[in-house]
Amino acid sequence: MSAPDPGCRCEAYVAATERAAVAAGRWLGRGDVHGAEAAAAVAMKEALDALPIEGRVVVGSEEAEDVLGTDVVVGAGGDRVDLAVDPIEGATIVSRGDMGAMSMIAVGEADSIPRLPSMYMRKMAVGPPARGRIDLSRPIGEIVTAIAEAYGRTPGDITAIVLDRPRHEDLIEDLRNAGARIKLISDGDVSASISTAIRGTNDHLAIGIGGARQAVIVAAALRCLGGELQAQLWPTTRTEIDVAREHGIEDVDRLFTTDDLAHGEVIVAATGVSNSDLLRGVRYLADSARTHSLVMCTRHNWVKFVDGIHFFARERREEVRLLG
Repeated sequence: MSAPDPGCRCEAYVAATERAAVAAGRWLGRGDVHGAEAAAAVAMKEALDALPIEGRVVVGSEEAEDVLGTDVVVGAGGDRVDLAVDPIEGATIVSRGDMGAMSMIAVGEADSIPRLPSMYMRKMAVGPPARGRIDLSRPIGEIVTAIAEAYGRTPGDITAIVLDRPRHEDLIEDLRNAGARIKLISDGDVSASISTAIRGTNDHLAIGIGGARQAVIVAAALRCLGGELQAQLWPTTRTEIDVAREHGIEDVDRLFTTDDLAHGEVIVAATGVSNSDLLRGVRYLADSARTHSLVMCTRHNWVKFVDGIHFFARERREEVRLLG
């Protein structure tokens, strides 16, 4: 018997990220990270519970564990699938009213998404032209040069995205010495990694230390987009090393590839909560909300941008407007 096909309803999963984004967008700039995360998680779960799946959350929301935490089962019953969810990628961005927040979900066949420990990882993401040219173990200068050669450019024309954190001071200095342009971001390393694989963003490399759970969603997205992710656990205590081994990772220095973190057929959906280079944020109208989403699927081998209008009542006072 063949494995269940999570791709048979690829576009249905965008309903979950759209619902979460519309709920989260109402918390923009209100200074409440937990309120925004909880609202998005509840909305996403309601949408997932309407789908004909038996979905187990493998990578869950850390802020709303009771709603969409690890091992929570969602769906109305049907094909078994693994889920990696992030109701708000960049909840602090939403609380500040800043740019770059998204709602995201990655879907894989049952037992295909790895269970990573909750700790930091060193990560490097690139788009299709640089796939096969990177090596996380090499010096930053060599990495930048290799990426520049892949794009037919000089290092000074390569843009690297880095989270603005004290732990990245040495990395930033190395990138400067390599001649790369640097874009510092306050949050949202998943959207940053995805942007490296989409032409027109002028982003070529996302690099730094961030959460392990985000690496799974990034890997799934880059599988769909043809990019590459390399990642390595970054334990800071002996306890975290022990936790990694409890998760079956005996070699904490192991280099995880894109296929290690997202193998088999995968679906990824993302909806903008606030504006970014990649997606428009939610726009609220008199009796509707407009969303902008990205849906990707390896089985169907397509990437779609979806513009959606969500009416709050059946009796409508507004016309449907062209995207402008």
